[in-house]
Amino acid sequence: MEGPAVELQDMFSGEKGKTPVAISISQQAGDILDDSNAELINVQSLPPIDRGRKAWTFCCCAFLLEAIVWGFGFSYGIFQDYYTSHPPFNKQSPIAIAAVGTTALAIQYGEGLFLSLFLQRYPDLLKTTMWFGLALSSGVGFGIGGGMLYMPVINLLSEWFIERRGLAGGIIFAGSGVGGFAFPLMVNALLGKVGFRWTLRIWAIGTAIIAGLALLGIHHRTPTPKFRRGERRPRFIPPQMQFLKQPVFWTFSTTNVLQALSYFPVSLYIAMFTTSISSPLSATIVLSLFNSSGVVGQILVGHLSDRFPYPWIMFASALGSAISAFLLWGFADSLARVFTFAIIFGGLSGGFSSVWPAAASDLAGRFPEQATITFTCFAFVKGIAAVIGPILSGVLLDAGKSSSFGGKYGKFGFGNVEIFVGSCAVATSIGSLFVAAAKNRA
Repeated sequence: MEGPAVELQDMFSGEKGKTPVAISISQQAGDILDDSNAELINVQSLPPIDRGRKAWTFCCCAFLLEAIVWGFGFSYGIFQDYYTSHPPFNKQSPIAIAAVGTTALAIQYGEGLFLSLFLQRYPDLLKTTMWFGLALSSGVGFGIGGGMLYMPVINLLSEWFIERRGLAGGIIFAGSGVGGFAFPLMVNALLGKVGFRWTLRIWAIGTAIIAGLALLGIHHRTPTPKFRRGERRPRFIPPQMQFLKQPVFWTFSTTNVLQALSYFPVSLYIAMFTTSISSPLSATIVLSLFNSSGVVGQILVGHLSDRFPYPWIMFASALGSAISAFLLWGFADSLARVFTFAIIFGGLSGGFSSVWPAAASDLAGRFPEQATITFTCFAFVKGIAAVIGPILSGVLLDAGKSSSFGGKYGKFGFGNVEIFVGSCAVATSIGSLFVAAAKNRA
């Protein structure tokens, strides 16, 4: 900046080089930055928000991580069907076997809140956390490692996207649907050829390679803060979390739990139900269709939440899910009806979480840095439902074996489960109306 700085000196100093009133802008910035331990950021040099190669590279890489972490987790229904019919687990309780997959999902959802608080205090450890999570998830701790591998992506989403955050979030979240479509087919083939031990070993190697490549495209948009030894870091728990005082947060969280109670039992038991009608291969295809239809739902709901009030999108999604659960699954007695139910319910219910970014941004308000914490609060309560829902459904399934609904409704003892799923979806639609009312009052 030699030219502008010299001109300013000439204008405001008595003699050039003696006690200048004005100093160069770069010199001012350097002094200030030295005092505040910050970095000089040229805003024009930062990658653009909502567009550009780096933003969409981040989106694509996050999509791959979503597919690896959640797609595999949502494929557990195939493992459950295998474990309940093959030694050494076939003599164990089906509810205990179901708890394996739901516990992993619950940990992945639940630890996001603690990770967001940790990374707020230690933002410079974000990539280290993700690499450690990759090593852990490829080894012996898929639930814990998967959350560490994926949840930091939510911290970065708000850096790269603002106006198109709903669309970008929908694309990222659709990774679970793509993974949920492909992985059951792959897992089923591997289980039949090499058994469950080598299936898990092969999967661990594939996870390490694909997720490792995806991590290379995950970066902060803005420079990471630097902290010297002994320097005070941000508080672990933010001093002001205004969203906790808003009725919208509590009504939304309650509605989110109800929706998860409806979704997870279907994700876990749809393969088992289909096996009662047809072959294990058909069960695999049904689970793949159920998960993959969420791709369309995630992207569509995410796009709509950028344009319309999210409570009404929640209402429509939940009401459609309830109707399909009561009528299509309840009266399902053929493979065609199960396929139809899997596609409709999977698309409507699977896309529900794409309203989270819009709701989190709305609740954060004038504290946008708290949008990530708000988002992970939604994930935390969903993690609780991920455990409770399938367990309740397992109890209802055992009780349903001795109950009858006239022979046409609730085939193979699933009547109680189908009513539970449909009722929770209805309660979700009613809860969405409460969210809309609370939002209007706010």
